[in-house]
Amino acid sequence: MPQRALRLHPRDNVALALAPLPPDAEVVVEGERVRVLKPIPYGHKFALRPIPQGGQVIKYGHPIGRAIRPIAPGEHVHVHNVTSGRDYGDAAQPEEMRSGASSLEELVSHLSAEFPGYRRVDGRVGVRNHVLVLAAVHCVNGVVERIGRAVPEVIALPHVYGCSQLGEDLAQTRRVLEAYAAHPNVGATLLVGLGCEAMPTKEMAERLRERGVLLELVMVQEVGGSRAAVERGVGIARELLQEVATARREPVPVSELIVGVECGGSDAWSGVTANPAVGVAADILVRLGGTVILSEVTEFIGAERLLAARASTPEVGEKILQAVARREAVAREMGVDLRGAQPSPGNMAGGLTTIEEKSLGAIAKGGTTPIREFLPYGRAPTAKGLVVMDTSGNDLESVTAMVAGGAQVVLFTTGRGTPVGNPIAPVIKVASNTPLYERMRDDMDLNAGVVLEGEAIPEVGRRIFEHLLQVAAGQPTCAERWGHREFAIEPLGPRV
Repeated sequence: MPQRALRLHPRDNVALALAPLPPDAEVVVEGERVRVLKPIPYGHKFALRPIPQGGQVIKYGHPIGRAIRPIAPGEHVHVHNVTSGRDYGDAAQPEEMRSGASSLEELVSHLSAEFPGYRRVDGRVGVRNHVLVLAAVHCVNGVVERIGRAVPEVIALPHVYGCSQLGEDLAQTRRVLEAYAAHPNVGATLLVGLGCEAMPTKEMAERLRERGVLLELVMVQEVGGSRAAVERGVGIARELLQEVATARREPVPVSELIVGVECGGSDAWSGVTANPAVGVAADILVRLGGTVILSEVTEFIGAERLLAARASTPEVGEKILQAVARREAVAREMGVDLRGAQPSPGNMAGGLTTIEEKSLGAIAKGGTTPIREFLPYGRAPTAKGLVVMDTSGNDLESVTAMVAGGAQVVLFTTGRGTPVGNPIAPVIKVASNTPLYERMRDDMDLNAGVVLEGEAIPEVGRRIFEHLLQVAAGQPTCAERWGHREFAIEPLGPRV
């Protein structure tokens, strides 16, 4: 009889259903025999032994919540009988660090240490050679979109920012837009401004040119309006395409890669299959001298001490803890308890019950290496290895920030099916379960659900890393084929 349930850690008092379990089904989990009381959906938890009211629910070997009433063996364990344990002072605590160095060395020894990339004038390496048509302010989105339709080979990037913003909010938007214009995946940029926006568009253009960016500027009010701006922009875009076409890929070391890791539309399997497998790929990249960005601070809640314990310095660890506390405090000021607002409805439908459970699975995609640096939103790393970036858990805002920080590629895990991409960086989708992969083949690049069918996580992680190098060498992702170019900057203040 095939295995019907999975316990992840010897200390766990819950198991996960590997298939929908009907009432009265008898399940044996590592010698423990349990009779299911009511239907258990695929991926959801059921109790292996009695859990008293107020007792800890244990998964991954760590507390993920507290029972709000007694839970019997075989009972469905979910939002109807479990709450976050944060009010009880529960938090995952670091265990003795376990090293997988020997198995990692074996994996690395069989992998390529270089890929063909575009070496830019500032020394950085791109994996794409885009011409970017970038709006400096939302008022010119129509012009940018028309240029994109007339010259479909370019990447047209409209957005809702650039005016009616104040202080650091406007400054952050400027940093992100400049980072996209100067990104190594971009061979040239056409910046489109209006003329009366809060964003200092001409100053931006001058600064970018001083950095060596191949950039042209069109100001709609100065050239005679939208029609004239489109006509001029189309001509410039075609010229830029001809110019960047002369660029050639050359062999570059894998250490030149910066990869963002993201999870969205997570389910109960994300932290069991896809995220740990991406974590292996992250460890391989770091071992080869590359850089990995882990973000989504709100999805550290309940697991933040595990990350802080991996910090290379006490200062980095303290910044991680402070960032989690700060985001929780901001939410409380707005009358929102993040522990109640997360997981999302889709996460809960997929079997995730508390924010701690979601976080313990989410941080697995960062692998196991020391954390070298804590970055503000959209800032570029100054250290090699694993770094953490201060972003929200919003997928678009997080991916946008990591790419602004220099990530040339993003590894994005999903259990429910999130098809979003990015305008200038390829986003590789890793499905956490086989039913999702089969159902959304047009959107999923890789299937980590094979872990539930017996494949080892290190082997799946190796395949993810090899696919990453293929994408870096030019192979398009599903998101690129479908034209997913989502873009969002995390807001910091009110609009005026």
